[in-house]
Amino acid sequence: MEIITHQGVDPEFCGNPLEVREDYSRVALLTTQRMAVDAKGLVHGGFVFGLADYAAMIAVNHPNVVLGSAEVKFIKPVSVGERVVAEARVDFIEGKKSKVYVSVARNDESVFEGVFICFNLDKHVLD
Repeated sequence: MEIITHQGVDPEFCGNPLEVREDYSRVALLTTQRMAVDAKGLVHGGFVFGLADYAAMIAVNHPNVVLGSAEVKFIKPVSVGERVVAEARVDFIEGKKSKVYVSVARNDESVFEGVFICFNLDKHVLD
């Protein structure tokens, strides 16, 4: 399936799509030293959130999709050099609103989960 949204995303910071189909995506991110917040190599949670957000956006895959809100839980820390994979599934669609469940795992270990509320706008949010 062709990705028709968020085409300017930098995969170094938001991940590389592994699979995209209707109402579903999987995106992988290899964490780097540039993402670390300290000398121990703790990855800033914003990068994990960004990965999850990107997975949600391409699961919806509308050219003008935007994030309205998110309820998330950081379950375990992520370290530099680890590969994390986000899996996003659209739970329901009501008009222009989509509810997307996203989980992020390191191997088979859950590190993050959340519910993202997305909106498909008629035109670009900056128009």
